[in-house]
Amino acid sequence: MSELTNKALENHKNGYNCAQAVACVFCDKLGKDEKEVFKIMEAFGLGMGTMATCGAVSAMAAVTGMVESDGALDAPKTKAKSYKAMKELTAKFVEKNQSSICREIKGVDTGTVLRSCGGCIQDAVELLEEYLEEK
Repeated sequence: MSELTNKALENHKNGYNCAQAVACVFCDKLGKDEKEVFKIMEAFGLGMGTMATCGAVSAMAAVTGMVESDGALDAPKTKAKSYKAMKELTAKFVEKNQSSICREIKGVDTGTVLRSCGGCIQDAVELLEEYLEEK
């Protein structure tokens, strides 16, 4: 496991939700304030609080946006690039975990857990590391 993966798992063990655990490990690399990212990502945990989109997947979207967005408030030109990157990352996550929906991953309705939160965090961090290496 990479240093970032270990740090994300440690974050989760220390009370960060899945989204916070993933997004916050990329703060140094992206020049972002960890406390601010922690606050932004809070409501994305537990599948946005509703067991919908997995928090680790939401964190992949946040990191992707931080990487790809041109920040042009008046005329953004990077949305298509961000969407494409996120579509590819999500497909890879689903390939590994059979779903990107927290409720399904946790087996709430079926009793069959597809992946632990730690496993989802690990997958998201690894996918983002691969993505950033390609940049």
